[in-house]
Amino acid sequence: MRRLSALKVDASAWRSLEHRARDAFGLLELAAEAGDANIVAEIEQEAAAIKRDLEQREFRLMLSGSHDRNSAILAIHAGAGGTESQDWAAMLLRMFTRWAERKDFRVGLVDETPGEEAGIKSVTLEISGEYAYGYLKGEMGVHRLVRLSPFDSAHRRHTSFALVEVMPELSDDMNEIEIRTDEVKMDVFRSSGAGGQNVQKTSTAVRLTHLPTGIVVTCQNERSQVQNRETAMKVLKSRLYELAHAEREEEIARIKGKHGGMGFGNQNQVRSYVLHPYQMAKDQRTDFETSNTQGVLDGDLDPFIEAYLRRQMPVGR
Repeated sequence: MRRLSALKVDASAWRSLEHRARDAFGLLELAAEAGDANIVAEIEQEAAAIKRDLEQREFRLMLSGSHDRNSAILAIHAGAGGTESQDWAAMLLRMFTRWAERKDFRVGLVDETPGEEAGIKSVTLEISGEYAYGYLKGEMGVHRLVRLSPFDSAHRRHTSFALVEVMPELSDDMNEIEIRTDEVKMDVFRSSGAGGQNVQKTSTAVRLTHLPTGIVVTCQNERSQVQNRETAMKVLKSRLYELAHAEREEEIARIKGKHGGMGFGNQNQVRSYVLHPYQMAKDQRTDFETSNTQGVLDGDLDPFIEAYLRRQMPVGR
């Protein structure tokens, strides 16, 4: 029923676009007969609006994966390098948060581990909104930063890495991933983050350990233990889905004779951000690049996302 409802919304939007175009053509014919320049100007504005809506609709056609319409779970992990990489992870957190705000997505903090001096060691976000996963799935991988270090007294150039994970948020009625209660160990502890005195004084934070895989998920953002457990279960379900998906991809690659690692190596880098000696952000997979690195770090990710999605489309579409 959810799928049917979504398809009805899409079909209605396309029909509305069709009707608008037909009405504009009809009005143009009347304006031509009457020689009314004012109506022609109005039609030009409507044509431009139709063109924009059409481009957005065509872009949505690239988001046709089974979970592309879902909300997303996004996690950022600082790589080796201490404070440098932890500060870079914090910069990525700001970048994705600002991008999500531009899209009117709701961003919820699930768990965060701060760095010793600055930045963050890791953070998990829940980005809620239609097509959030479809947009963000191409961001998964290693992001590399080259800059003059603000933490180096000699102000030398440093290279930092951070790993971004993106998983679809799965609904409770989806049976692809089944988690048995006897396979999950739950620990509770006091939250170390924000949330008020009630969070600090009681053991509301939850840590779930999936015993068969060893995956550990923590959530300490909500005020109640029940809420934190529900959120942690959603994240665990998404991680198990992504693990199963990765295993399938690995098996396909093995059969085809291709091998790839999961580390922070060059083959897993998705994008480089160079702030010195020149300004450039470049995607390793699509070769799309821009010199407006500040704009990218402020959340202007749509050109990269669109380039990636277009590259993933089957040849001939």
